Amino acid sequence: MTRIDFHTNIPDKLSYACRLARKALASRARVVLLAEDAAQAQALDQALWTLSETDFLPHVMAGDPLAAQTPVIITHSDAAELPHHDMLVNLTRSTPAQLARFQRVFEIISTDENDAAAGRKRYVAYKQQSYPLTHFVAGQS
Repeated sequence: MTRIDFHTNIPDKLSYACRLARKALASRARVVLLAEDAAQAQALDQALWTLSETDFLPHVMAGDPLAAQTPVIITHSDAAELPHHDMLVNLTRSTPAQLARFQRVFEIISTDENDAAAGRKRYVAYKQQSYPLTHFVAGQS
């Protein structure tokens, strides 16, 4: 069953998602970054190029001919054809349609109240469906 990790109180979802992708690559996992819309997907693409002067995070948009060989896929379409299903980083305010296909899902929830409210609804829904859940609050030790 898919493990779902909630990371809440995140001030910058894009940079957080990039750091998660870097960590996933270090452990040889493949990751899909699900953006809210095309603009956020483009911002993720740019952020992955500029994350660090010493790191290169190979990534492409879903549907790219090299997607199957690339460890990080960016999409804003919940219906996109995806070549791998290790990890999904959900930056949207809705439940991903392909959730159950992934081994692990990260729900990234910002400090914005509307985003937090949508995240709480998803948490309750996942709990009712008996998904294994964890919760990490940024800024708390």
